[in-house]
Amino acid sequence: MADVKDKADEELAASARKYWSAEGYTEGGVIREVDYASQSGGLDPSLAGIKIVDTDTHITEAPDLFTSRAPAALKSKVPYVKLDNDGVERWYVGDRNFGSMGGNVIRADNNKLLGRLAFPKLEQAHPGGHLIKERLQAMDDMGVYAQIGFQNSGVTQAGSLMSLGDPDLALAIVQMYNDASAEYQQVSGNRIFNMGHLPFWDQKALETEARRCYDMGLKGFVLPDTPERVGVPSFLHDYWTPFLEMCEATGMPLNFHLNSAVDPNTLTWEGFGFEQTLSVVATMFSIGNAATLGNWMVSGRLDRHPKLKIGLIESGMGWLPFAIEALEHQFNEMLPTKKGLLNKRPWEYFRDHFWVTFWFEKVGPKLLLETIGVDKVMFETDFPHPTSLYPGVQAHVVDVLGGYDYAVKKKVLQDNATTMYNLPF
Repeated sequence: MADVKDKADEELAASARKYWSAEGYTEGGVIREVDYASQSGGLDPSLAGIKIVDTDTHITEAPDLFTSRAPAALKSKVPYVKLDNDGVERWYVGDRNFGSMGGNVIRADNNKLLGRLAFPKLEQAHPGGHLIKERLQAMDDMGVYAQIGFQNSGVTQAGSLMSLGDPDLALAIVQMYNDASAEYQQVSGNRIFNMGHLPFWDQKALETEARRCYDMGLKGFVLPDTPERVGVPSFLHDYWTPFLEMCEATGMPLNFHLNSAVDPNTLTWEGFGFEQTLSVVATMFSIGNAATLGNWMVSGRLDRHPKLKIGLIESGMGWLPFAIEALEHQFNEMLPTKKGLLNKRPWEYFRDHFWVTFWFEKVGPKLLLETIGVDKVMFETDFPHPTSLYPGVQAHVVDVLGGYDYAVKKKVLQDNATTMYNLPF
């Protein structure tokens, strides 16, 4: 049993390091030159009056995020950034490697790095990755009014924090992250809304911190679809009921960013190089949201929480009609003894509870928007990640939504996000 526990602890401890593949930070890749003057004109005139909400971006955790906020007793214990011998900056807690600083492929001169996950050092990347003033300028240039932010590194990954063996320190790290997110929101003038993280390995701490986040004005939470992977009860368990009731009562949405329960690295062919693997992995992470969708729909949870809001983030949208049609079929063919458990059909559950996002797609927004629902689709860029819609934000939006009337454009680009996240505009 001791060997099994040791192995489990090692896997938990490795979760932050695995959050981004180490090879993606090595020197190399190809720089795409960007004519920034042609890409920084702000909102297209055809969209005048719309406050575009970019519903999936990443705020890089600043190197001093934790050390600048830690009380004296924790100063030497909280995460810090160190330059390793291979020339890559990484997060550490004590002498434990907590992984990279996340995906940052927009260079400081506005050009884009292809074939890698990030530049080795933060100073090489666009300062808007982690500095609010510079982020706001980049948003203005792209014609984006507000952004929903998610973590960039794995420094707050639950598995790694749990493996520290210090619950008070783990909780303090999460709280510092949330405090920083509240500051971003305030300093940005309510234009940047970072999603709250939760110490979900402890039920009481989970509920207390969720309420604190709400009281601070944060607009939602990001969670893993399968918390049981780190030894926490699944969403079927009543462990989660008070928290879900609180989310329902306050309108705070749950966000499932990609599908972390699926490891697409196991789906790629042996012998692939990094760039080949990355192309398949990035695609499958999005499609993996179909599992998150299905889990909630067959669980019975949505009938218990009829006002719960769920975002499938960095999901894409083109796969959705097939996934829901498949679930409609499976409800007929695969759930003969569960009919009394589920009060609605998959399309009803989707329209009552879920929102999805798109960025690079053309077929989805042009041809499937009305099928999926003009009230259920939101726009994103994924800035500053490798797969981000950069450059060309305004040109893409005008292209894929140009065939719709102004009211539909406003729903997709602004109103659906303000409804989902209770935004103050």
